[in-house]
Amino acid sequence: MCNSNKIQSDLKKLEPVLAAHAGEFGSLITVLQEAQEIYGYLPDDVLAHIAVSTGDTVAHVRGVATFYAQFRFEPVGKYLIQVCCGTACHVNRSQALIETLETELGLTDGHTTEDGLFTLSEVACLGCCSLSPVITVNGEVHSAMTPEKLRELIKKLK
Repeated sequence: MCNSNKIQSDLKKLEPVLAAHAGEFGSLITVLQEAQEIYGYLPDDVLAHIAVSTGDTVAHVRGVATFYAQFRFEPVGKYLIQVCCGTACHVNRSQALIETLETELGLTDGHTTEDGLFTLSEVACLGCCSLSPVITVNGEVHSAMTPEKLRELIKKLK
């Protein structure tokens, strides 16, 4: 789960978040969420900085972060594609959308294409059941998605 990037993050960006939550009991998840907003994911040096700043161990901070599926440990691509795998979407063939992304882009869940354009995230539910199957691209909902429509969308995004 940990990333192996060697790029140093600009930790100064995190200081306002740490200052805003200093001494707040139970604020670790909020700090992690805000850090991910800043950096797009949670680099190792950011996790270590959070640990030092909160008086936690790196193991504890990483343990909390890895427990929740919302946190990412690798940079995401320019286009984050979320495929809903909830019951309605599953019944309406969301698996075919995942297979299309695997075939067209070589993507698997949680990974990014080598060119940094696309990241795939399979999610439990996007809350758009009546529009199934659904994907989002950077938060924009695409309903009644089919493999053919998905291939066209990929071409457009490229």
